Amino acid sequence: MSDSPFRIMVVSDGTGETAEQIVQAALVQYAREGIQIERQKNIRTEAQLAPLLEKAASSKAVLVYTLVSDELRAFLASKASILGIASVDLLGPLMSLFSKSLRKDLASRPGLFHQVNDYYFKRIEAIEFTVKHDDGRYADNLENADIILVGLSRTSKTPLSVYLSYKGWKVANVPVVKDIPLPERLFRTDQRKIIGLSIDPAALVQIRRERLIRMGEEPTGSYASPEHVYSEIDYCNTIFKKNRRWPVFDVTGKALEETATEVEKYIRSSLPEKYA
Repeated sequence: MSDSPFRIMVVSDGTGETAEQIVQAALVQYAREGIQIERQKNIRTEAQLAPLLEKAASSKAVLVYTLVSDELRAFLASKASILGIASVDLLGPLMSLFSKSLRKDLASRPGLFHQVNDYYFKRIEAIEFTVKHDDGRYADNLENADIILVGLSRTSKTPLSVYLSYKGWKVANVPVVKDIPLPERLFRTDQRKIIGLSIDPAALVQIRRERLIRMGEEPTGSYASPEHVYSEIDYCNTIFKKNRRWPVFDVTGKALEETATEVEKYIRSSLPEKYA
């Protein structure tokens, strides 16, 4: 008898990942081979449950389930009792306790935990992508970005990119450097993703001077000189005029959140088939 497989059927209206992790944690306490775990996910109706119950009964499996619907849990518990299936409701008692303690009706949205989890991992992926594609790096991968920011040094490309990535956007930023061509891949990707960033010349001079001072350097070189900055801005504006499909947002004196909101609004309207 000890050599026969011990079957556990995990039933969930979501992915069942959480329930299976709990089962695995419990099984750590038992030294036995031949344990079989079968996950049944996205179970939302009695019609889906019925054949699973028959299968569990015939294979003498233990049922472990996480179902949001009161009706579905009651159906499973009743049928399991009739068929002689050992079963454990992982979610029902906890939700019942919370409903009483929190005095709030249950939302009854199956798979909600996994949806929240998906959003978390989407944000992590976006942040990793954005950090990797900062300042023109990995330009051969621009088509995988959701948003591409183009602008001169110190036009808030990096902080804006990172801020947007925390909201789940994969952002690449490409610096404009005078007399150095932009990467060819930029012009072969979807032009609706590209946004130009501009700034008032005097403001840019001040920002660059302050940066040099913070770095312990004298603000006397060409990087922060008005003549060089004006020349760079003229060069950048020439690029923007040649690529009229790119909207250009002026970041002068704007809070990061304000520019980010404008960028998000534009991208959603520019790519309605993807972000509607």
